[in-house]
Amino acid sequence: MKLHETGVYYQNGKVQTAPPVGGSAEAGRCGTIAYGILKAHNTVDSMQELRLKYDSMTSHDITYVGIIQTARASGMERFPLPYVMTNCHNSLCAVGGTINEDDHRFALSAAHKYGGIYVPPNMAVIHSYNREMMSGCGRMILGSDSHTRYGALGTLAVGEGGGELAKQLVGRTYDMTYPGVVAVYLTGKPNPGVGPHDVALALVGATYANGYVKNKVMEFIGPGVANLSADYRNGIDVMTTETTCWSSVWQTDEVTRQYFEQHGRPEAYKELKPAEGAYYDGCIELDLSTVECMIALPMHPSYAYPIREVKANAKDILHEIEQQANRQLGGKVQMDLLSKICPDGRIYVDQGIVAGCSGGTFENICAVADLVKGRSCGNGAFKLSVYPDSMPTYLELVKNGAVADIVSAGGIFRECFCGPCFGAGDTPANGELSIRHTTRNFPNREGSKPGEGQISAVALMDARSIAATAANGGYLTAASEVCDSEPALPAYRFDASVYEKRVYNGWGKPEPDYALRFGPNIKDWPAQPALSEDLLVKVVSYITDPVTTTDELIPSGETSSFRSNPLRLAEFTLSRKDPDYVPAAKAVQALDTERRKGAVPAELQAVYEALQKGGYAVDIENTNVGSTIYANKPGDGSAREQAASCQRVLGGAANIATEYATKRYRSNCINWGMLPFVTDTPGVLAKGDYVFLPGVRKALLTAAEQLPAVAVKPDGRLVPFAVRLGAMTDAERQILADGCLINYYKTH
Repeated sequence: MKLHETGVYYQNGKVQTAPPVGGSAEAGRCGTIAYGILKAHNTVDSMQELRLKYDSMTSHDITYVGIIQTARASGMERFPLPYVMTNCHNSLCAVGGTINEDDHRFALSAAHKYGGIYVPPNMAVIHSYNREMMSGCGRMILGSDSHTRYGALGTLAVGEGGGELAKQLVGRTYDMTYPGVVAVYLTGKPNPGVGPHDVALALVGATYANGYVKNKVMEFIGPGVANLSADYRNGIDVMTTETTCWSSVWQTDEVTRQYFEQHGRPEAYKELKPAEGAYYDGCIELDLSTVECMIALPMHPSYAYPIREVKANAKDILHEIEQQANRQLGGKVQMDLLSKICPDGRIYVDQGIVAGCSGGTFENICAVADLVKGRSCGNGAFKLSVYPDSMPTYLELVKNGAVADIVSAGGIFRECFCGPCFGAGDTPANGELSIRHTTRNFPNREGSKPGEGQISAVALMDARSIAATAANGGYLTAASEVCDSEPALPAYRFDASVYEKRVYNGWGKPEPDYALRFGPNIKDWPAQPALSEDLLVKVVSYITDPVTTTDELIPSGETSSFRSNPLRLAEFTLSRKDPDYVPAAKAVQALDTERRKGAVPAELQAVYEALQKGGYAVDIENTNVGSTIYANKPGDGSAREQAASCQRVLGGAANIATEYATKRYRSNCINWGMLPFVTDTPGVLAKGDYVFLPGVRKALLTAAEQLPAVAVKPDGRLVPFAVRLGAMTDAERQILADGCLINYYKTH
């Protein structure tokens, strides 16, 4: 794999660093596939500052209630574009009584009232349904899930927080600066046993840490694309999220055409390819024949190694990863990976999972069935579970015997459910090592709770190597060790009647008088204050980890059952990373409540006096007081807006960081009225400090490049420093000034 240090041009089916005769970077940027799609969806003349409208949207049952509640509060009367609501995350009613199914009923009633598409529980995972039914060459889809990626089908799809979807529902645009576009130039063909997750993990490992494609579009081109099936491409594409790219798209061909033909939508196909002389801001050259069977060790998809290398150097590599994980866990509990090395040197794993939008595809599960057929997973600690991505896939796997082969080998075949991807299904036992063909292996994503002394470890692998390990009784095995050739793949026949008989499609047929069905856990968003002229915030959490994931900001798993109740969900904010956060944030919120009632608590009085002694004029009555967190690089991971909204519900007024891991988390902060500050001098801050920001509202609205700030230490010392807000649209600045997106729509 080669990452070019400069941009490249596409010419005669190849990439080159020198411009073609008469070509230039400026002209060539218009020749990418991404440019053509973005131009077609841009609502203004400028291609520098985009104002996009999407063809359709999608959400699952962790996010759609909050989005619809936000849009309702902002004046929405009908869905102005097709909106798919799937129920693949909270379909297990094991936590909270009726509240999961109550949300599903709310979504069905919203589909009737506003004209939406409702996919019942266990019918399909969110991204599989959208691939099968909503994707199309040249289309754009916006989803409230970070793995909204349908680029392998020629669809530029973007995962964002709920606020961005609410904007589309009230007729507004998705605003951003034109992104960079990086070519992923594929050559060669994968070797037997090497699956899409192997290619994906190799790409993530090469690009995540260095930020090579951060907030850019990855555009897959080159002769190697033709050597990959549609399922294979989808499996790579959905994992581009883990590189921190903004979106992805692939050149289309006969394989793509056949996919749409197979799914009864031939009109969704058109050829997409870069123009001669197209210019890319970077290029990743990858010979697919060089990719090995990979494993991403705990606790990030980018910790990727060839399985061969891990087996050959087990003690050294597992010790290094173990130490790294334990530093990340902060001493709450110790991960033990070295104990997985057997006396004979083999590595034993306890669980194998193949699931979701990345793992549960037809071809992946057929490969699993082929590798375990006639074998046994053993009757020891190792166990294997397989989750199909949709009921049409499930039906074909029943018909071709794959389900029988897996079950006969001792595997468990489950429903269409995203649980293993976010900690709500097949949680391993304490101390176990699970290998999974799912999207992430972040801390606690498998459902363990380090704060309560529980810890299990997850490594990501391709379904083929998971099956090879299962057939070997749980001893880590690369599929390439047992595969000399690729098995013949059974034919796939998509049966649309499976959806026709169960999915409610009300697009274009809203029923305004249809009553929304509310459950007792579905609550409105609490009111939020507008930004005051000056602002005072207290640092209630100080996180120095290299990256803070959204899973750490608001844990997934059973906590998500309370997603429709903002106050109750907020109780879990940072609960596994910093258990002191919630009470500390509430204490600051209580101080501001007292201030608003006309009393000045002693703690605030001391801060005001210190500022006044330092020459700062403070309008006590009219200066909002809130909380803030410092995190080095927050926001890697999920698109769910609760990572920001939960802080806001608890009185959060800002985040302070050295940088933001993803655009989507920063956008979530903005849409919830939390100022996304960046500073170059985080060392001036500590937990317990107050930060005073004089003239912050004016600086925000006038797009000041830098804002003055002063840290007020507990002993009264003042330490001036500077913060920045970075590039924003005028609308984003006004959203922050108004206090949140809902306030903005009420005011404007």
